[in-house]
This record gives sequence, structure tokens and C-alpha cells, in this order.
Amino acid sequence: MAEVKVDVSKLKNYINGEWVEGDKHTDVINPATGEAVVEVPLSSAKSVDDAVKAAKAAQKEWALVPAPERAEVLYRVGDLMKERKEEIAQLLTLENGKVIEEARGEVQEGIDMAYYMAGEGRRLFGQTTPSELRNKFAMSVRSPLGVVGIITPWNFPIAIATWKSFPAIVSGNAVVWKPATETPIMAHELVKIFESAGLPKGVINVVYGSGSEVGDAMVHHDGIRVISFTGSNDVGRDIAGKCGQQLKKVSLEMGGKNAVIVMDDADLNLAVEGILWSAFGTSGQRCTACSRVIVHEDVKEELEKRLLEEMKSLTIGNGLDSSVKVGPVINKGSLEKINSYIDIAKNEGAKLVAGGSIMNEGEYANGNYFEPTLFTDVKPDMRIALEEVFGPVLSLIPVKSFEEAIEVNNSVTYGLSSSIFTKDVNRVFAAQRDLDTGIVYVNAGTTGAEIHLPFGGTKGTGNGHRDSGVQALDVFTEWKAIYVDYSGKLQRAQIDNN
Repeated sequence: MAEVKVDVSKLKNYINGEWVEGDKHTDVINPATGEAVVEVPLSSAKSVDDAVKAAKAAQKEWALVPAPERAEVLYRVGDLMKERKEEIAQLLTLENGKVIEEARGEVQEGIDMAYYMAGEGRRLFGQTTPSELRNKFAMSVRSPLGVVGIITPWNFPIAIATWKSFPAIVSGNAVVWKPATETPIMAHELVKIFESAGLPKGVINVVYGSGSEVGDAMVHHDGIRVISFTGSNDVGRDIAGKCGQQLKKVSLEMGGKNAVIVMDDADLNLAVEGILWSAFGTSGQRCTACSRVIVHEDVKEELEKRLLEEMKSLTIGNGLDSSVKVGPVINKGSLEKINSYIDIAKNEGAKLVAGGSIMNEGEYANGNYFEPTLFTDVKPDMRIALEEVFGPVLSLIPVKSFEEAIEVNNSVTYGLSSSIFTKDVNRVFAAQRDLDTGIVYVNAGTTGAEIHLPFGGTKGTGNGHRDSGVQALDVFTEWKAIYVDYSGKLQRAQIDNN
């Protein structure tokens, strides 16, 4: 395994282009080994206020920089991330635990986002439209909001940060960023890259700390115009309520209960491959992870047999070992939550056919490891089929028809990602129409979103905004309508046009 180290023993906040010492600190724990990696500040509301003041001052100047020039910084960020890809990926695995090939993929996602959003610096398109009056010109343009607050999770600590910060920055905003305290190293590394790329002081600011202290201070700060949050449903609802009271713009992405539908005509080998990656990649800790397989009863037995056979080949361990396919979960609290669902599922009548236990002996004694787990004969109304476990736990739900499969998929409160395996083109198009999720895959698993398409979901997954794609610009800009009257006289729109 590779030897990777952080370049400091104690992280600092980054405010107005300076590294600022924190008052209190806590350890960042490697979930694979239980060892402390680095110390991270637990900041106060004062640090948030300092960051917002710096961001407000910087944003006034940054907004005047032509967008193509702002974009040049992102191009350099992409180049620097590309040069340091392997190093960053190893540091990501060190603090997060995901296997190294997934970490490399996540860093690549950030690289792709840098280049994509840099391209928007020469677009940021508005619209021109005919006026209803003579000698009058009408158009709409995008304007930056000002100071943007982003709150990012531990499961994709650099990719999601790039989804949010890059469109905000290219649009002319300044950013105050609260990373997850479990995975702060990616913020430290990304800020260093921004520095090297020439981003002016104050345009990006990082304040480490808890959600209850730093996150809440950001949500309530008058100087922050928008909050972009990815995390749990409970926290997202709370943020939405508080932002609503302040008439503050808020973008939420809050997870899913994603399903793969396997029809009776599916390529089962392909379905098994897609299910395994979607369910057990990242140890099930993706908001797009597959936790339900809705399978036609005619192929249920065969699919279950093949899944059980392939699950035996899943190697579990430290993600820095390139032979490992399933790493640890993030912390002891997650381990206990996942474990609690095993008893819940058993008590409801689900049949456990693989896994179902914490791994805490031998080489796994100090880490946070949970066996890849499979339940069968799960009913759609069981808690294991409705609630987000966020771990390597998969449920097989048998159905009798395509129509029932769609109904079961849509019966949960979330609506992020769904998938169907079938060779029937009619079912494919019906599924695209009827699956009520923001992302739909055909003959693929529930993961694998690309950065140039919108990312987000329906119902309890979010509030209608999207990360990624050109749609992300809508979160970080306001539309401004502009009318230029060159008639030389007062024209009163509809009053003079009837």
C-alpha cells in the first residue's frame, strides 16, 4: 500500500487568503485503521463572520473580472488537479476510506468539472427576445448573487465541492465553504490548488467545524445569499425552513432509496455486475447507491444465486490496497446505524442470506468494516425497503410485472436514481417516462452520473435545484431582465400596445 501523508499535522481555516489558526480541534480518523490522521478546527460563528466579510469585499472586485478571465483560473485548477490526481486520490482514501480506484474517479470528476465550468465562462448565456414595442430592445442576463455558502458531505469530499464552488466562482460569486469534519483534507488540498491557480484572496474561504455551530451560523448570516447543501434529509429540511424564513435561496440534495429493476428478459450477468457496483461500491455510502433490487419473480431465484456467488469475490479492507473492492464505512456511528437495520429487517420478516455483521476481528479490529449484506423476500413496505441505510446492505423485492415494478420503485419518499435492466424497447421508454426519479439508467446500475448533466432528484431527495450541468448555474445566479428603449419617447408597454 502507498504511504501518504498530509503536509501539516493541524489544519487551519482559510480566510481572505490566509491560513487562520482555530481555537479548538478534533482528530480526523482514518476509517480503515482507526488512527488519527490530522487535527481539524472546530470553529465558531466568529470565524464564519470573518469569512463572510472577506468574501463580500472580494466578490465586488471578482464580479468585475470578465467571465472568460474568471474561467482561466478554473482551467488552471483543472490542470493542477490533473497533475496531482494520484496524490489527492490517496489522501482522499486516507480520510474517507473509499477504495483507491473510486477515489481516483472522484478526483477525475473534479477535473472534469473544472474544465466544464471553465467553458461556461465563455457562455453564461442569457437571452435576447423581440420587444412588443417599436425601437425597444429586450434581453435577460445572469448576475452573480454575491456570497455563496456551501456545505458539503464526507462521502464525496472533493467532487461535490467542485460541483458547487466551480459554477459559483465562474459566475462571479465568492464562496464560504464548510466541509464535513470527517473529511477536511480535501478542502485543504483544493484551497492550495486555488492559490496556485491565482484565485484572488477572499473569493474562496474555508471554515471547518460542526453543523450546529458553523453550518447554523452560515444559514443565519445576512451576508450569505444562497446555501447549497448536500447531506441528510433531516438537516436539509431544517436548513430549508430557516432559509425560508429569511427569504434566502437554498439548494438541497438529500439522498435516496434507489432501486435497480430487473425484468424477466434482462441480461442477468450484466444486471449482477451493475447491482454489485451500485450496492457495494463506496460501501453503499453514495446517495445514488442501490439498496433495492426489484426483480421479476420469474428470474428472482437465478438472480439471487448469481449475486450470492459474485459477492464471495468481494475483497474487503483498506482502500489504499488496490486489490480491495469494499472499504470501511466512515465512522463508528455509521457502523452502529447500519447494524441496527439488520435486526429491524429480520424482525419484519426479511430473510438474511449473506453478510449482516460488523467485522471487528483480526485485520479489521481497528477499522469500521461491515460485511456486504443481502436480504431476500423483502416486502415493499418494510423499513429496510423504505429508509436510507447508507451502507453495504441490499434488499431483493420480488414483483409479478413491469407495472408493479414501477409502482414499487415509486413508493418511497426519495426520488434520486433508478435503473432498469430489460431488452424490451417499449418497457425502456415507458420506464423513462414513469420512474419518478431525477436520474434514470437503462441497462446500467444506479451510479455513474456525468458532470455535464443535471444531478438531483424529486420528492424527499431535494427541493428542485440541481448540481452539475448548466443547470447548476441557476443556483448561483439571478436572472436580470433589461430593456433598452431607443425610441426617444416614453413607451408604457401594454398601455401603449393595445
